[in-house]
Amino acid sequence: MAKTNLNSSDANKISFIKEEITGIKVQYLKIVLSGTLETDEFFVYSNDEEIDFNKKLISDDGDCQIELAIPQDSKNIVVKYKRNNEINDIYKLKITLFFKIKKFFRKLLSIIKRSIIVFCRGMRFLWREHHMIIPPALWKKYILKFFSRIKERGEILWNPFIQDDYHKWIQIFESDNEDVKDLEYNPLMSILIPVYNVSRKYLKECLDSILKQTYQNFEICIVDDCSTNEETIATLEEYVKKDSRIKVKRRDENGHISKATNDALDMAKGEFICLVDNDDTLAINALYENVLLLNQHKDADFIYSDEDKLDIHGSRCEPHFKSDFAPDTLLGINYICHFSVLRTELVREVGGFTVGLEGVQDHDLFLRVTEKTNKIYHIPKILYHWRMIEGSTASAIEAKGYAIEKGIQAIKNALARRNQTANVSSVDNSTVYKVEYTYEKEPSVSIIIPTRDLADITDNCLKSIYELTDYTNFEIVIIDNNSKEEKTFEMFQKYEKQYSNFRVVKADMEFNYSAINNLGVDTCNSDVIVLLNNDTEVITPSWLKIMVGYAIQEHIGAVGPKLLYPDMTIQHGGVLLGLGNAVAAHAFISHPREDEGVYGRLKIPYNYSAVTAACLAVERKKFLQVGGLEENLKVAYNDIDFNLKLLSKGYYNLFVPQVELIHYESKSRGLDTTSEKYRLFIQENNFMYEKWSTYIENDPYYNKNFSRMGIYMLDRQKNNEVKK
Repeated sequence: MAKTNLNSSDANKISFIKEEITGIKVQYLKIVLSGTLETDEFFVYSNDEEIDFNKKLISDDGDCQIELAIPQDSKNIVVKYKRNNEINDIYKLKITLFFKIKKFFRKLLSIIKRSIIVFCRGMRFLWREHHMIIPPALWKKYILKFFSRIKERGEILWNPFIQDDYHKWIQIFESDNEDVKDLEYNPLMSILIPVYNVSRKYLKECLDSILKQTYQNFEICIVDDCSTNEETIATLEEYVKKDSRIKVKRRDENGHISKATNDALDMAKGEFICLVDNDDTLAINALYENVLLLNQHKDADFIYSDEDKLDIHGSRCEPHFKSDFAPDTLLGINYICHFSVLRTELVREVGGFTVGLEGVQDHDLFLRVTEKTNKIYHIPKILYHWRMIEGSTASAIEAKGYAIEKGIQAIKNALARRNQTANVSSVDNSTVYKVEYTYEKEPSVSIIIPTRDLADITDNCLKSIYELTDYTNFEIVIIDNNSKEEKTFEMFQKYEKQYSNFRVVKADMEFNYSAINNLGVDTCNSDVIVLLNNDTEVITPSWLKIMVGYAIQEHIGAVGPKLLYPDMTIQHGGVLLGLGNAVAAHAFISHPREDEGVYGRLKIPYNYSAVTAACLAVERKKFLQVGGLEENLKVAYNDIDFNLKLLSKGYYNLFVPQVELIHYESKSRGLDTTSEKYRLFIQENNFMYEKWSTYIENDPYYNKNFSRMGIYMLDRQKNNEVKK
């Protein structure tokens, strides 16, 4: 490898500082330059052909970083820049034989390192699942998975929260975002922008990003909230003259963002309004993607998309890949945020933006709108860039601390409109909220616990319930599936004598988890059913109070808590569908107990497609409505099937991380160590794919931009994605 620094001696030109080459299958070149200006244009060539690259400022002194993927057939890389109509070379890389040899050894070392990591994790998995007694029928599967994991770890995944990884993903997956086609339906889109003392630079970038849209049937409704910054006023005057679609109203007094946005709403003539902050920017296809969806779903009332942020240097970072509509998630956090497009008539119907809730006015509006319509759609594309500057909520919540208390008020207002009562509190002094429903009278609860011998395990579970639970209106129903040990029956008798709310139901049948639990529910007349494994241990006293509060809400189906391994790492943090070529997988396995999770998923209740039945609360009438557990699924996936039946009926399943139990996992039934059990697993796996392939292939609560091979990671190649 030979590199050349061409202009380091000229103080008036750009200087090369350093280079870094990373990657194994695909190699990435990162070079750092100093002395750049905002007006400089850069060009990168491989074998004299121009190629794509990422550029970002990394300091206020003009230092910038250029990153690119080195083409496989490249013999040389040249970086040039244009300043004052003069083009200069700044960097050259020659791909020599030494460069290729170095690449080979780097790859070899990486494979060895990855193999060791995957092997160690595999040993832990085999001990936990099989105690190292692995049935021959599984040998081939695990060997193939071992080599697959080595490949996945090093070749196909990027971390979206590492800025350089995200920029590489952008190069590949957003390359066709400017493709447009003629549309039959072309509604006028009204873009509402409240403006107050914003710098010319940011306001100009905001307006230019709108004027450059691939969809051009729009109007821009700007309300200047009595700005005192002459630069802001002059920029608005300049743009009004530039394009007749830009309309500006100036308020006589500062009324803050809700009043200013309501004034913009009054100006709107479009069928839909689009919310944009005065310092943010739109992706070039933002309006087009929304109108494309409207052509496919003309009934849409509310559309939102994914978004990312612009750091202080204007470089994209921190993508937020969102789920489809999740009402309980929205109650705890404004995960929708940007880019939001709403039917104008509906926004006016609910009264526009609430004066007095400035700072959370969008969250408040979304809560009110979603109470009026279920025609809500999500576009899984990054269409909005939220600028992180001093004083914005994108930069730091401390900059708008007043928003926290107003957020609590907005949620309380929503609960009052819905005739619901709950305790609402901020999590870690942020605009993320924990909502716990309350009720005057405790609903009756039946806790269904199947067991077969292993009295010590069941006794530990029962002891934790009776000693810790701060809920009184419950019964425990033990479903005894062919126990034989005298110790087990003595334990049953002890609890029957000690507690009037304890009973045993005999289930003299072959093991069928679904049939056993259905039998137990058939003996109950309670309001709420809790399915609970006997190898669990309650550690949250208010577990029933909280889970029941959610389960009795009209729109909620199944409710599941955070489950921990005995070493206090996470065993269950919600269930995701279709990951790792499997029907379902638990999220956040082996993460630390105190982990916040991606976008706060381990801090506040989040909607998921499914939660595990190791501990699951559901109203009995809803359990019966969907036919209980599927008895064709004797061992595996019966809980996933049950969750999806609830989902298909319009209910929302919920993971509540503030409730915690320890789960010792499958001790009563035993481990899957026989070929017969493995064959049954395959049959049940096929059953699920035949019945629920739509959900498994496209989990509505796992954004399709995330990889299916690594939870909340990004694929490196388009042919690895599962997007349709």
